Amino acid sequence: MQKSRLKKRLLFPVLIIILTLTITACAPLRQLADLSIFDNSKDTSSQPAEEPVAQQEKLDSVRVDDPVQDATSEGSLSQIYDLVNPSVVNIQVISTISGISDLPFSLPGFEDQEGIPQQSGLGSGFVWDKEGHIVTNNHVVENATRIVVQFYDGREYPAELVGADADSDLAVLKIDAPEYELKPLSVISSEDVKVGDLAIAIGNPYGLSGTMTIGIVSAVGRSLSVDNGSMNGNYTIPDIIQTDAAINPGNSGGVLLNDIGQVIGVTTAIQSSSGSNAGIGFVVPSSIVLRVVPDLIETGSYQHSWLGLSGSTLQADIAEAMDLDRDQRGVIIASISPNSPADEAGLRGSDKQFEYLGSQVLIGGDIITAIDNEPTPNFEELVSYLARATEPGQVVELTILRDGKSQTVDVTLGVRPGKTTVQTPSSAFSSGQAYLGITGGSLIPEVAQEMDLDEDQQGVLVVEVQADSPADEAGIRGSDKTFELDGQEIMIGGDVITAINNTRVDGIQALRLELSNYNPGDTVTLSIIRGGKSLKIEVTLGERP
Repeated sequence: MQKSRLKKRLLFPVLIIILTLTITACAPLRQLADLSIFDNSKDTSSQPAEEPVAQQEKLDSVRVDDPVQDATSEGSLSQIYDLVNPSVVNIQVISTISGISDLPFSLPGFEDQEGIPQQSGLGSGFVWDKEGHIVTNNHVVENATRIVVQFYDGREYPAELVGADADSDLAVLKIDAPEYELKPLSVISSEDVKVGDLAIAIGNPYGLSGTMTIGIVSAVGRSLSVDNGSMNGNYTIPDIIQTDAAINPGNSGGVLLNDIGQVIGVTTAIQSSSGSNAGIGFVVPSSIVLRVVPDLIETGSYQHSWLGLSGSTLQADIAEAMDLDRDQRGVIIASISPNSPADEAGLRGSDKQFEYLGSQVLIGGDIITAIDNEPTPNFEELVSYLARATEPGQVVELTILRDGKSQTVDVTLGVRPGKTTVQTPSSAFSSGQAYLGITGGSLIPEVAQEMDLDEDQQGVLVVEVQADSPADEAGIRGSDKTFELDGQEIMIGGDVITAINNTRVDGIQALRLELSNYNPGDTVTLSIIRGGKSLKIEVTLGERP
């Protein structure tokens, strides 16, 4: 689930969670030290909800059904559990620690073989097909160096990441398991899901395997913000399902089912001030899952349609300020991304200041009232249509209001910018990829100052160079001085890598990403800082022994 930003600061070698309104439902293993993480016992008993009572005398003769009570009394929930639970898996992940993996030192007990600080976490997933593909959330496996999938009966398999898409928060893993052990779940379109439908969640909250909770669909058509690392701003996942079925940390990547056990979504986020269930859970709808997952399996990535504009739902006061009827509906364009499809089609952003609810906002831009003759009364409807009915390269017809007059504009959709590189379940230094042979981390201001560099100097500080590695043969130098930072003795003084073939490297993740573009045997030029002076060193990359 998507988190608000974490402060990039570590004072203790434990995972610190900042609780925000919307948080992910993944659980760190260290929080589960006193729990039986892989407890396969299951207790699905629940007290039937009391039958609702009509609140007006004229409705006394009308029976108000409670779907939870009806399903319980018929015994269908236990049947659903028995059928579905064998296909819901527990996902254990070792990953670089968000916010502290960039520190140029290791933390005892958290290092992998490259000396990079690690954290453990738990999530959920489910069997997609007989080929061993497992669907989960992207944020469950993001930056993973090791992934293990465990079934309800204790069977465990190492997993590799096949593909991931940050914009839909979905990822696909693959395990090598016998076909007869794999029971794919039925995934149906969520387009017919309605508020009030029975909702059943199965996952592994807090590492408690095989937990089932029940509730109803509380709302549909919600939006969930995601950050895909693009310079073009944040995007939203449309058509999100909201449920009051209990969802907690560890449920991420699990399933939301209908009353006959079919998957209607992937549990992804909760809204809570306490970090645990507060009755508001968010689920990526299966209509998006059905579009994205096949592409992740086939190509490792998914291409989202892109207009290249930012906007918002037109409000009555703003409509009036633009000399339109107060009941005019549509999407007002705030800004246009340069060289985007919207820019090339000649759409116009807003350029006039207007005070709205105490804040200055831009108005005056084009107002999108329909796309392909489907009304867009709000921004969510526009995003929803792009997600469910279009693909890059498709030409769509926008109906717009410009200076009060209606007209149509054809736009050829592009591919949404963002992170498109497929992640792997190992670091960029590992076997099968170009191997440099260093242990290091992103340069931070305190260390830069201690090394007599500018406080804002960026790059990767080399902490250690593996013997006989490409870096060793090229003469790259590791750190040889100790420095105390927040009570930790760390090594500093080594070379600082600032670029590869003139492509800037501002941290360890950028270094890994750039290395992924090369193959063993390629020769690259590293720009480094050594003793305060800039040097260039050629390195012939190898393959990890």
